[in-house]
Amino acid sequence: MLFRQLYDRESWTYSYLIADPDTKEAALVDSVLEQVERDVQLLRELGLTLRYAIETHVHADHITGAGKLREITGCQTVVPVGSKAECADRFIADGEVLQVGKVTIQAIATLGHTDSHMAYLVNGTHLLTGDSLLIRGCGRTDFQSGNPGLLYDAITERLFTLPEETLVYPGHDYRGHTVSTIGEEKRWNSRLAGKSRDEFIALMNSLNLPDPKKIAEAVPANERCGLVSV
Repeated sequence: MLFRQLYDRESWTYSYLIADPDTKEAALVDSVLEQVERDVQLLRELGLTLRYAIETHVHADHITGAGKLREITGCQTVVPVGSKAECADRFIADGEVLQVGKVTIQAIATLGHTDSHMAYLVNGTHLLTGDSLLIRGCGRTDFQSGNPGLLYDAITERLFTLPEETLVYPGHDYRGHTVSTIGEEKRWNSRLAGKSRDEFIALMNSLNLPDPKKIAEAVPANERCGLVSV
């Protein structure tokens, strides 16, 4: 499997390029509009054909590059079922599997950060967690119908039941981390390790964070697959 972690410095967003090196089919998860040119150049250099531009959720902190990637490459845009993104070619449900050559991408519903959010388990070893489980943290739950109880359930009952050696690749990191494991996060994630469901809900409800800078433009733009002027 070809697996690349790509970064957008302005929004602290990770995008992930996944491909089968034999068939040259590829998928890109959580693309960023301002990085489409970089991503298309990388696809070209590696000789890859983009089949899917996949979202973990409707982002509030950056605009997706999925619509632009579809225009350039002819790929399908894929969003979690329940997302208010009628522009998408395909809505993916819990347990559904996308095939990229011989590489499998399995959707795992992880509601709570928003009311329609998926993590993606790639080939059973690489877990793309979007904004649900972050490295030593988790996504906020105070907008877009977020729900801290549902997020606690999704992480502890679904993600934390995966093998401890499963690699964790988040949608963002603000401290320079690039990868973790399920075992590490079960032991060292300060928002979850040793916390009861009620303690987690109280913690999340007390964060009092400012809104993301781009929330007013990003959410409506992403409901149109990011097809707006930069």
